[in-house]
Amino acid sequence: MISAIQKMFLGNSPIWYKNTIVVFLIINPIALSIFNTIGMNGNFIVGWFFLLQFIFTLALALKCYPLQPGGLLAIQAVILGLTTTEAIFHEIENNLEVILLLVFMVAGIFFMKNLMLTIFTKLLLRVKSKIYLSLLFCFSAAILSAFLDALTVTAVLIGVTIGFYRVFHTVSSNKPFGDNNHDYNNDSSLTDLGLQDQEKFKGFLRDLVMHGAVGTALGGVCTIVGEPQNLLIAKVAGWEFIEFFLRMAPITMPVFIAGMITCVFIEKFAIAGFGNQLPENVRKIFNDFDEYERTNTTIEHKAELIVESIVALLLVIALALHLAAVGLIGLGVIILLTAFKGITEEHHLGEAFHEALPFTALLAVFFAIVAVIHDQHLFSPVINYVLSQSTEVQPPLFFVANGFLSAISDNVFVATIYINEVKAALDNGLITREQFDSLAVAINTGTNIPSIATPNGQAAFLFLLTSSLAPLINLSYMRMVLMALPYTIILSIVGFLSIIYLL
Repeated sequence: MISAIQKMFLGNSPIWYKNTIVVFLIINPIALSIFNTIGMNGNFIVGWFFLLQFIFTLALALKCYPLQPGGLLAIQAVILGLTTTEAIFHEIENNLEVILLLVFMVAGIFFMKNLMLTIFTKLLLRVKSKIYLSLLFCFSAAILSAFLDALTVTAVLIGVTIGFYRVFHTVSSNKPFGDNNHDYNNDSSLTDLGLQDQEKFKGFLRDLVMHGAVGTALGGVCTIVGEPQNLLIAKVAGWEFIEFFLRMAPITMPVFIAGMITCVFIEKFAIAGFGNQLPENVRKIFNDFDEYERTNTTIEHKAELIVESIVALLLVIALALHLAAVGLIGLGVIILLTAFKGITEEHHLGEAFHEALPFTALLAVFFAIVAVIHDQHLFSPVINYVLSQSTEVQPPLFFVANGFLSAISDNVFVATIYINEVKAALDNGLITREQFDSLAVAINTGTNIPSIATPNGQAAFLFLLTSSLAPLINLSYMRMVLMALPYTIILSIVGFLSIIYLL
């Protein structure tokens, strides 16, 4: 019986990974007991253990989905008294809009896959230069994220890229274009293309999706609706849409320009794993697919594209004007698309939720770790140090501190902690309104720009890492860190200098 349980534990994960998780679960209560016995703050120290251990599970997401090992750590944290179920629920309540976004908006995008694949296939074929195509993905994602939100745009990127892979894999497996019943994780059936072309195509898709992901951060930092913490900061500061954009512009505009230049530079010189070209054999597949779509399009298919186009336009208008919470808009998209496309059977609806629900569960586990950070005041030493410095150096210090803490935890949580501390200082007369405005800008840009360093820094990046797309294109945690590194270094430096000289 014990042997059977050992085999089932964490499924097909490597044995060394299983043993590591078991060691974590064993040493945490022992360390807590030892530190408390010798008079040290065991809760604080072991709280950091939990944070680093959870990051470990994210880093090896392709070995084992982080929900199970991360969930075991979260349950243990509650048992050891590092946080409570009430605190976890409070964190989930505070981020309910993000959760609804994942549940409904991602599913809504699923029903637009025909329109997205048609548009982006034509872009893929019309834009022959990889540099221009990469710049287009990065720029488009930035603009869309500024008026929509980063997670929605990331869902679009994932949907488009999976669509590309589906076409490629179907043809490479000697199947007709209309046959989508295939296991995309089983590359042994790819017969028509050489292994080298397959890997080049995967690298090509990795490049595009990572340029797009960074673009969501570049655009998301600029406006109230771009990232969840932006709206929070704007509410505390009392800024409307235009004022928020103008106050951020001295930092966000130089960073945006630097991001576009970086995109071109790393593609041209093939830095950090970029520079993969689309093989001609694969381009021919997409040319054939485009020709097949044009010659075999039925009236029903055209009608579906028209419905998807109209709903997509309504989606953009609703998000840009912030007519409702993003998740509720996503629910509206699901209702409109399924109603007018005739999708009324439950099992057909269920397919749309496969991508988002595992990540939604993982995000709830992540909020448990955030609750540990909050309850054990893990970031308090950093916050107290920054607030103790002179007012002249506080903005750049806030930028650096926010960036570091966001990269290892969560930018929404870090922004919440910092903006509330700064607002309390303003209310108590410790800082002026002008100082508050400068610090609010530093907090927003600090939590949005350097946090692209790691997948756990931004929800959009974490969603990409844990999506079904990541294993298809060999996009691991460390590969994401490496590919984001040039952007992280350049954008962080430009942001830091802009705060010093332009804020």
